[in-house]
Amino acid sequence: MTQTRNVLFIIIDQLRADCLNGELAEHVKLPNLCAFMNEATSFARHYSTVNPCGPSRASILTGQYAMNHRSVRNGTPLRHDTPSIASEIRKAGYMPMLFGYTDTAQDPRAFAPGDPALTSYEMPMPGFHELTEMRLDTSYPWRAHLMNAGYKFDRYADVYKPVSPDGGAARLTDPALYDAKDSDTAFLTDAFLRQMPAHCDHSWFAHLTYIRPHPPLVAPAPYNTMYDPAALPLPTRHESPADEKAMHPFFHPAIATSGPERMVEGRPDLPATDETTQALRAIYLGLATEVDHHIGRVLEWLKNSGQYDNTMVVITADHGEMLGDHHVWGKMSVYDAAYHTPLIIRMPGGVQCGTQVSALTESVDITPTILDWVGQDRPAAMDGRSLMPFLRGASPSDWRNYTFSELDFANPLTPSAWQDMLGTVTSESNLAILRDDRFTLVQFAADLPPILFDYHGAGEMRNVADDPAHSADLARLTQQMLRHRMRNMDHTLSMTQITSEGPRAGARHAGSA
Repeated sequence: MTQTRNVLFIIIDQLRADCLNGELAEHVKLPNLCAFMNEATSFARHYSTVNPCGPSRASILTGQYAMNHRSVRNGTPLRHDTPSIASEIRKAGYMPMLFGYTDTAQDPRAFAPGDPALTSYEMPMPGFHELTEMRLDTSYPWRAHLMNAGYKFDRYADVYKPVSPDGGAARLTDPALYDAKDSDTAFLTDAFLRQMPAHCDHSWFAHLTYIRPHPPLVAPAPYNTMYDPAALPLPTRHESPADEKAMHPFFHPAIATSGPERMVEGRPDLPATDETTQALRAIYLGLATEVDHHIGRVLEWLKNSGQYDNTMVVITADHGEMLGDHHVWGKMSVYDAAYHTPLIIRMPGGVQCGTQVSALTESVDITPTILDWVGQDRPAAMDGRSLMPFLRGASPSDWRNYTFSELDFANPLTPSAWQDMLGTVTSESNLAILRDDRFTLVQFAADLPPILFDYHGAGEMRNVADDPAHSADLARLTQQMLRHRMRNMDHTLSMTQITSEGPRAGARHAGSA
């Protein structure tokens, strides 16, 4: 590498797109991300191709749909030889530094029985050089930081509980036991800023991953009370959970397994009231503002160190968050709020100044884009397409006109609530989602009816799959989904041919995904 080309790849965990462009954007302050959008290219219709955290990051970092990498659940192993941003950027001469986590369950075939790597799904993806461990379930460096700073807690889980300032019973909106300067977000940013100056004399790749605003929803002061719950809009939803469940059998277990008590630590009996909902939404937005503040510190360091103009900066989220929409919390859903995420890219020499792209993009496109910029070929196994044309101000004529996402709702060891309530087995407990300019189609592997939302009508508030007026739309979109799966089956070796001169590989077709 003769010309310095750095890559800073930031993932924010569980940030909804409408915090930056949509209804919630009017109620949350994200000044640094908004300022960065004005200096970069943002992708207004960007979607995760799979949920939850582990599968989503597997798709982002490998550029593969879940149907190909098959790490479809938190804890489901990713094959050790799967090409990824880490393995491929090493070929371009970079050491892929990791500040945070990738939530990668390791391939047991690559480890001896009893190896600690096989006891947690939060291990780093093979190929990354982990400089600062920041995993939700362990976070030993941060935990040690808190202990050394004098904070007292009996169990690590207690760190995620609010503490009453007057010693009484804690309210949801009471602050965390730690100060803002010692939060997980602050600690990770400090670690990044402390170590990165040593890398300024060469091209570098850094993957910085923030846990927040992922639950448990607890925030240090002043972020815990930064937003007035009463001033926030209520979630988008039918009047009652029963009305939501009436739309499709899938929503019965979805609502049953995703109450607000799952968003906090130590409150199993938390009532699903509007007061609870608005309090949690306010804390979520406060955590988002905290992340924004620290991303601002990182961007300021890039500028002050003279590296801003030779660094590709990519900022996105792994998936969204329902936040009580449709009486659901988390991301185990089919609604856009769980999949629609921000994507902002500033590429030196590219189109900047607040350009917004309206084309449909997918999380699998990010890794091919980064590899394109550093000049490294994309492996045939990667399903995503480079966004480089958009970053240069062009609009490809053959770009996709829909997005594709997946969700596996099984547990192969202990049947999930979906399996129990729907009567499905592990291999059929999954769904696929296709979105175009007008419709969202959800098809199930099990013998369940499809879901169809029409955005020229009531959108996600009504399932029109059984409406005769939409029978042709249902058939067309189902055929489109089938063709998409057929075109994007695993291409790890399918482009390679054994010849008398040895193996030779052709390029994967770059047409519509």
